[in-house]
Amino acid sequence: MRLFPLAIAVALACAGALANAQQVDISKLDAGMPAPRTQVLVLGSAHLSGMPKDFKAESLQPVLDRLAAYRPDIITIESLPGEQCDLIARHPAIYSPKDIGPYCRSTAAAKAATGLDVPAAIAEQKTLLKNWPQNPTAAQRRHLASVFLAAGDDPSAVVQWLQLPKAERRAGDGIDAELAKKLDTLTTRNNENYLVAAALAARLGLQRLYSTDDHTGDNIEIDDEAAYEKAITAAWGTASKEALQARERQDALAKSGDMLALYRFVNQPGYQHLAIDADFGGALRDPSPQHFGRLYVAGWETRNLRMVANIRAAFAYHPGARVLSVVGSSHKPWFDTFLGQMQGVDIVDAETVLK
Repeated sequence: MRLFPLAIAVALACAGALANAQQVDISKLDAGMPAPRTQVLVLGSAHLSGMPKDFKAESLQPVLDRLAAYRPDIITIESLPGEQCDLIARHPAIYSPKDIGPYCRSTAAAKAATGLDVPAAIAEQKTLLKNWPQNPTAAQRRHLASVFLAAGDDPSAVVQWLQLPKAERRAGDGIDAELAKKLDTLTTRNNENYLVAAALAARLGLQRLYSTDDHTGDNIEIDDEAAYEKAITAAWGTASKEALQARERQDALAKSGDMLALYRFVNQPGYQHLAIDADFGGALRDPSPQHFGRLYVAGWETRNLRMVANIRAAFAYHPGARVLSVVGSSHKPWFDTFLGQMQGVDIVDAETVLK
């Protein structure tokens, strides 16, 4: 292509400007945006699957009461969506079933009961929610629950199940006896997606949760897995005395059964700083010539970026919504940082909500 002298001069001038340009500040881009702004509360959670054997779900009520007072319109969770699990299953050469498979729930029983595979169930789910009535019948809730199960979205199925009177939590409308038993079991599973997020969503009359976890970017190929594991374990072993004391405090609170105190503790900035420095800071200080620690952190940051993108997509069509993201506490610093850079978004202080 032939360029005239003036065009060449302009092109060179622009190239020079770009080469010397400073980063564009977009932090005030939303300054003139009309209200309301979107409020996002990131709740760092202990993974309830690791709680002591005498843990009682009732101990979460003070936490649920404070979250209910926040009144979220949208609740996101650390769970792989059925759509991604369907993708992973189709590409075993890229996503190792051994590594990622455990994060995905089987939809075989729901498919047998409904006749829907995952793509068909996702399409049906979208149609049902778009036309969802103000006062759904028990049959409609059972049907939607069955569709959620077929779509690989068990937590949202539990949201529907919990809003049914106990007498209506039975087989019918796409729910067979096996699925009914499964849903009853999930309502009491020691997992924050069910005992916190689903229980809260049902209490507030929400219809679903948003699964926003993502493992498409942290499946890093390691040639020497034994050396990698040794390096990362050694890095974790460099945790400071203060970090070890913080872990002991967390364990003591978990054993005490005071879940409100536990959630307050793991959401404190001081605890967060100690925890991530012991984990990811230690990894970044790994001296291995293969830079194993940096690979570990690269996978972690990629996962967090994609999770935050999924959260942003969840409230994209709901400007001004109140959003609650329930996620493992080690994700919170990344979520607060990345979500805080989004236009029209304010980060809500978790300590204030939990007081």
